[in-house]
Amino acid sequence: MKIVHVLTRLLRAGSEENTLACCLAQARNGHEVTLVHGKEYDPVLQASVAGALRVVTLDALIPPLSPSHDISALGQLKRRLREWRPDIVHTHQSKAGIIGRLAARQARIPGIIHGVHILPFVHVGNVQRQIFLAAERLAARPTQAFIDVSQAMRDICVAHHIGSPKQHHIVYSGFDLKRFSHARWPEEPHVLLGTAPGASKPPVVLMLAALEPRKRHVEFIEAFERVVERIPNVRLLLAGEGPARSAVEAAIGRSPVANSIRLIGYHSEPERLISLADVCVLTSMREGLPRVVMQYLAGSRPCVASHLPGIEEVVRHGVNGIVTPADDVGAAAAAVADLLGNEPYRARLADGARRTDLSSWGLDAMCERVETVYRSVLGAQPERSVSAGMANPFTTHSR
Repeated sequence: MKIVHVLTRLLRAGSEENTLACCLAQARNGHEVTLVHGKEYDPVLQASVAGALRVVTLDALIPPLSPSHDISALGQLKRRLREWRPDIVHTHQSKAGIIGRLAARQARIPGIIHGVHILPFVHVGNVQRQIFLAAERLAARPTQAFIDVSQAMRDICVAHHIGSPKQHHIVYSGFDLKRFSHARWPEEPHVLLGTAPGASKPPVVLMLAALEPRKRHVEFIEAFERVVERIPNVRLLLAGEGPARSAVEAAIGRSPVANSIRLIGYHSEPERLISLADVCVLTSMREGLPRVVMQYLAGSRPCVASHLPGIEEVVRHGVNGIVTPADDVGAAAAAVADLLGNEPYRARLADGARRTDLSSWGLDAMCERVETVYRSVLGAQPERSVSAGMANPFTTHSR
């Protein structure tokens, strides 16, 4: 098949990692894959995949609402799609999802699919909510299938008349499970933790998340003082990069417990950071079903997570983690302190994490399911021209 994926931005975050994993698997299995992304991108990340697939930057595609940029991006993408004539256009993220699907309809692409990684109209103001809902409903008209990262994403879409139930397919955001279940500590952990060489490891709290306002790093840093009050030698590791870095740095700088907080940026081996942690945390106010939570559990670490749509599909409160109110970051900090101060309870949750069945989040399972959705969409077309590569299903299996 000729497949085009469209992303608003290409940074080191969950939806991008999910999309890249899918692109690379499709390319390995003989499909012709093109990745189109907007103006915001990580050049190192872009270069890392450019050898396996065609990567195209669309400078007019930007996250904020901008009529002039949006109209330009729509026209540019429509012309590219007419030139490439793909079988499938698979869009991701909000802005690319809207512009990409409208461009695909105008270019008469036979298969138009949207990946629902997050819902832009959840936990926003009423005006934004109505604008996003109207745009999503408009873009839903030419969409033949939605790929949702959780049952909750599907249910919310259907409840808001964004696609019919039969158009929605749940495909969990896959990753290499063994990479996390067999991880060891990073080299020289004292450097990451800011402790003396040879000193005993202090209690470690890890937040592995892109530096974006919706992840609420700043609010958690402000609440972390109450954790230090109860566990004085604790360390908070913040791993990730993103547009909110300056705000996060400023929050650390004004914190009275700044010496207990380490901002380490992007780390190429997140599984090792999880192995080093005693408790992992995610305080997002808006997400799909975040893959990082599954990575925490795959690493056998209890997690404290905000109550996000679909989180109950994998995090069982008091069994393998703690779920706190989405609007209360202070409750997350209190739960972290409770876990650090109660080793038997923490060990019980870690054992629950270890026993969690994550087989549906395997990378091969994700790629095979996506391929099935593609075939079902193209199979419904009365006439189409699909390359011979379509006859070859994914053959890589970890099971």
